[in-house]
Amino acid sequence: MRALVFTGPAAVELRDVPEPAVGADEVLVHVAASGICGSELHGVRTPGFRVPPLVMGHEFAGLTSDGRAVVVNPILSCGSCDVCRLGLRNVCRERRIVGVHRPGGFAERVAVPESTLVELPQGLGWTAAGIVEPAANAVHAWSLAGAPAGARVGVYGAGAIGLSCLLVALSGGAASVEVADRSESRVEIARRLGARSAGAALTGEYDVIFDAVGAAVTHERSLALLRPGGTAVWLGLADPTAGFDATALVRGEQRVLGSFAYTDADFATAVETVGEWDLSWVRTFPLADGAEVFTTLMNGHDTPVKALLSP
Repeated sequence: MRALVFTGPAAVELRDVPEPAVGADEVLVHVAASGICGSELHGVRTPGFRVPPLVMGHEFAGLTSDGRAVVVNPILSCGSCDVCRLGLRNVCRERRIVGVHRPGGFAERVAVPESTLVELPQGLGWTAAGIVEPAANAVHAWSLAGAPAGARVGVYGAGAIGLSCLLVALSGGAASVEVADRSESRVEIARRLGARSAGAALTGEYDVIFDAVGAAVTHERSLALLRPGGTAVWLGLADPTAGFDATALVRGEQRVLGSFAYTDADFATAVETVGEWDLSWVRTFPLADGAEVFTTLMNGHDTPVKALLSP
């Protein structure tokens, strides 16, 4: 079968690979849509967390061999530790991720544990199904922030995660959402999706700020623009540097929360809601064009905001 394979630093190739071996308690999924994540673009440029050769792809949906339309929750956890028992499988100390620690969805077919499958509502299209995973990240971040209806919300980054945060906040009753991104084309998309304002920077004061970039400067600004007692939720992984004034954090009684992935409940909420979203910022490409699309995005091209690959 064909698969897009991460073969080395800054290199992905379309290759013929062996058919997946389907183990006990596993299911073969015929992939219909698999999203390219910003973390994968970064991971291919600077290998470390992802080790080549690897078929990546942790955001995917498709059909099982018995005809069920499913999306895959790629987080694999032990299920028995203290954290898992609290319902926080996403931060299990032993967690593994489909597409990172085992072959993922950048292929015609992939074998996954039956427990990862979430059946799709009837009529949900593959474009929406392919965006469930990043949407779940935003649902989780909104929940961590307290789902504050009436809040003034700022978002750093208008990639798939940032736009998902915008859409989740608007549907959750935020009074206003403003978005900052260096890309004018992405800023324009944010405006079209309902951002009160969008541009190269956030200005003013906010109750909640989502940092979907994760650079030292956005860390710093996400706190500088918070009201006293406000909450910054960091989702981005661009830079490990914190970059903020800890004394100001204390004096303003502000909160910084890390947000990693999602709970099972967040994932289910995303499945239920993405069908209502304007997804004109998502484009689907044939898997055969995957290497070209991936490389173009990896080299800094800002469109499309979200690329899905389909065999």
